[in-house]
Amino acid sequence: MTLRKDLALVASLIPDGSRVLDIGCGSAMLLSHLIRNQGCRGTGVEIDPEKVLAAIRVGVPVIEMDIDRQLDEFPDGSYDLVVLSRTLQTVRHPDRVLRHMARIADRLIVSVPNFGWYPHRLRMMTGRLPMGKDLPYNWYDSPNVRYTTLYDLQVLFDEVELTVERMIPLGTTGDPLKVSPRWANLLASTGVYVLRPASA
Repeated sequence: MTLRKDLALVASLIPDGSRVLDIGCGSAMLLSHLIRNQGCRGTGVEIDPEKVLAAIRVGVPVIEMDIDRQLDEFPDGSYDLVVLSRTLQTVRHPDRVLRHMARIADRLIVSVPNFGWYPHRLRMMTGRLPMGKDLPYNWYDSPNVRYTTLYDLQVLFDEVELTVERMIPLGTTGDPLKVSPRWANLLASTGVYVLRPASA
């Protein structure tokens, strides 16, 4: 099983043997890799019943759950690390989800498509909503309910008292870009963040 490049990057940021909660895990490719190759123990959270079944088929423990409403079921400090990959933009209450994540673990990895990427800006100038490899949906069938730039994400992280330990801008191939944070909001199609609670 070969991971997407962005998921391989996320996996490289996770210490071997970690207890990992993967929120919005999809078919659990990341968790399957972490369990089999890095000695991690993990649990997936997913709302789509078909993806839950796919995760179970590859032997990953998964809970069918609405992350907007049910993350309070996880005790404080019950995991070493929580992953939220390409999911924050699909939830109704991103601030609430991030606060729960910071309660559940003292390290967070969050990846989000960047609506401030310059091709999206150019498409908006033509009167069309953004679409692309990282946003492969029409406005009427998109699971995305929130649209954020990397600048806006930083504001949200500050508001929910999360400290950015590392931000990795990615290009459309999933490879890291060698650009300064100042240019990432314009040139990165996705941002990957390693975060910790400000109090930690």
